[in-house]
Amino acid sequence: MAALLSVAAIAGAPAAKAVVPYVYVPSSEELKGSAIGIGRTAAQLLQMGQPQEAAKLAALAVRLDPQDERLWSVLAEAQLRSDDLEQAGQSLARAKELNPDKAGLWFAQGALALRDEQPEEAIPLIQRGLELDPKNPAGYFDLGNAWIMLDDLSNALGSFEQATGLKPDFWEALNNQALVLYEMGNTDEAIQRWRAVLRIEKNAEPLLALAAALHQRGDDSDDAFNLAREALAKEPNYVLPPHQVEQLWGGKIRQAAARLLASPDMASSVERAQANATWKQRR
Repeated sequence: MAALLSVAAIAGAPAAKAVVPYVYVPSSEELKGSAIGIGRTAAQLLQMGQPQEAAKLAALAVRLDPQDERLWSVLAEAQLRSDDLEQAGQSLARAKELNPDKAGLWFAQGALALRDEQPEEAIPLIQRGLELDPKNPAGYFDLGNAWIMLDDLSNALGSFEQATGLKPDFWEALNNQALVLYEMGNTDEAIQRWRAVLRIEKNAEPLLALAAALHQRGDDSDDAFNLAREALAKEPNYVLPPHQVEQLWGGKIRQAAARLLASPDMASSVERAQANATWKQRR
């Protein structure tokens, strides 16, 4: 009995020296502030070319504040750059649920559909974005790319011209105008626009396209060969037809480029470009 009473006494006695753990629970406002800070860090990592690390931080940010569409947008961008297209689509959809009137989210969904080679899905998304933000040149550029993928050259040309109407130095849109015009058989106008592009930006794509168009037209001068050599030195991947296809080059300009690159005058440059090419098919 004494033993039982002793145990009972011990069990019932207050634990004077027991440590009671204290857990600080932050307020919702503090969580939101932390989420924004983490989201900014994720965005900085994206700018530094570290999308996978950015995705991890952005995922944490949306867990802390799942009602901020900006954080979902950062997460979607990080997932997109990490080639996680399915997760990126889900994140964008969540962001759009939170803020359906933000044009950028519609544009982003449209761009994602283009990346997934679904131009039919991209067009209404981009068009809705342009309804919300009708002076967005990048939106018209993406819309033009969608029309190219559907082989609707007339609508593509119109969209690219709207892009440069809003942003005259938008050389990518001007370059794509030339690509479309060349496929439509308007070689002279295409050449003029490629020359206009090169006055803005000496990019490999217009360099090689212009060289191919000049050579196909019968201009066998050193001008065409020099342009092509410069293009391949800048971006060796353009020696590969699959890369040209990925850049939305049509059949006519690809045939013209193949003829140019098959010239004996281009042999050493082509061989060097083939050795240095790094292109890999995305899907």
